Amino acid sequence: MPSLKQMASPIGGLLKERGQTVSVSESATGGLISAALLSLPGASTYFVGGATVYTQIARRGILRFNDAQVQMQGSTEQYATLAAATIREILGTDWAIGESGAAGPGGNRYGNPAGYVALAVVGPSSATRVLQTDNDDREKNMWIFAQFALELLYDTVRES
Repeated sequence: MPSLKQMASPIGGLLKERGQTVSVSESATGGLISAALLSLPGASTYFVGGATVYTQIARRGILRFNDAQVQMQGSTEQYATLAAATIREILGTDWAIGESGAAGPGGNRYGNPAGYVALAVVGPSSATRVLQTDNDDREKNMWIFAQFALELLYDTVRES
């Protein structure tokens, strides 16, 4: 598995080069996306903040979701987009990542199997992706999800 620095180096460099900022709303990755972004020297030039939004209580308290938003099914592209758009608005960043999935070893309460993640990047342009690893190793999936999220952010920023 790549190191945190290896995962974040391409996007960290691109954000610095463009003078742009990013925020993160993550769940199944448990903070790894934010940790990777922060692992690079000079991260404060592009990383504004992030949150591990793991429960409905966190949806309400951190993302300020209303009752309907709190109850919506997580682990969908729609939810990941809403989480990204919300954290972007709250923190005033150019870009944001939204992530929600089931790291394992079992599935989540929404019926998604272990190894499933929905991701969104919101900014001047937006993208969503779903990944299924077919693996139930919780830690391995967390790393894979984080790497996939950073790659999606890099591709979206680069293409904008």
